[in-house]
Amino acid sequence: MPIVPSLLDTDLYKFTMWQAMLHRHPQTQAEYRFACRNATAYPLAELIDDVNAELDHLCSLRFAKDELEYLGQLRYIKSDFVDFLRLFQFQRDFIRVQATPEGGLSIEAHGPQVHVMGFEIHVLAIVNELYFRRLAQPDTLAEGRRRLQAKIAQLQTLASGPVLAHPFELSDFGLRRRFSAAWQHEVVSTLTAQAAQWFKGTSSVLLAKQLGIAPLGTMAHEYMQSYQSLGVRLRDFQKSALEDWVQEYRGDLGIALTDTVGMRAFLADFDLYFAKLFDGLRHDSGDPFAWGEQAIAHYRELRINPHTKRLVFSDGLNLDKALALWRHFAPHIQLGFGIGTNLTNDLGYAPLQVVIKMTRCNGQPVAKLSDTPGKSMCEDKKYLAYLRQVFEIPEETKE
Repeated sequence: MPIVPSLLDTDLYKFTMWQAMLHRHPQTQAEYRFACRNATAYPLAELIDDVNAELDHLCSLRFAKDELEYLGQLRYIKSDFVDFLRLFQFQRDFIRVQATPEGGLSIEAHGPQVHVMGFEIHVLAIVNELYFRRLAQPDTLAEGRRRLQAKIAQLQTLASGPVLAHPFELSDFGLRRRFSAAWQHEVVSTLTAQAAQWFKGTSSVLLAKQLGIAPLGTMAHEYMQSYQSLGVRLRDFQKSALEDWVQEYRGDLGIALTDTVGMRAFLADFDLYFAKLFDGLRHDSGDPFAWGEQAIAHYRELRINPHTKRLVFSDGLNLDKALALWRHFAPHIQLGFGIGTNLTNDLGYAPLQVVIKMTRCNGQPVAKLSDTPGKSMCEDKKYLAYLRQVFEIPEETKE
């Protein structure tokens, strides 16, 4: 059975960014590259034939009528975008897989951004599931179920705990690094059945459709980074990206990502205009407590009541970290927690730290200078130095 059963088997923010780029910059060309950031139990190059076979299948898929109808009933999805998806099919010529000399995988996608940006989540899910198939043991799922029930028991203790100003709200953000599609379905359906008071939805559009729960997501770094090459002054790329998002969604999908060039530089651009138009901010790198305090202070400085805004945390969370953040910030601001790998791949194996990042757009390098060292995938040192200079980011903040 193919790993990717449907083109809906991806994160919601792929569709929301896809629509925005189709409407605003449909001519953009982009390059994406795969990387694995940790040691593996065996060389990923051993998976190359299976990866290629799965990509062949992926590129044969089309959106089904009921899938298009589901997307069309989301109020922020426009009818012309649904018409585009009705015709859409991944092109195999736009993605290439090779073995590296070190025994790893080189996966690169090149082409029109609106035709290659969708590969990311599908390819990561394919690599993950193929990798863990070889490691799975007869008792693997039993261990996963034991750990899942422990998380649910931990959530259920909140019912008898102190009531804070804002509730604890948890979502599944684990599609890209899941153990398998079947396991993600079991996790999300179990949380929906047994912890509905705290479990609020999933980034997976397919699971949201199948289980009748909310699909969640707004934007990722690739959307912000694209604007580094779209003809606006580099210093203004964040403001341009945020403005286009506001005009595209008119109040929907109002969580802004803050760490493309670091929180300090983001807040310098996130003035009263944007702070009123966006519902809140998403944390994806750096110290989450320091970040949250900065965000709340920024809202207060702008004379905005933090209780009317939301902070979403999604950087390498587990339930203990999420609950600690909730206890710290819930008296002051609305909160959401997107947990990924720790929900969908907590079965006793070391997870793969795999990513696919946009490295060039319209022939130019693009990069992020996040609040966590080691997250940049830009190899153009001159461009990184220029980006630092423009946003006054000291060299000590290493990628």
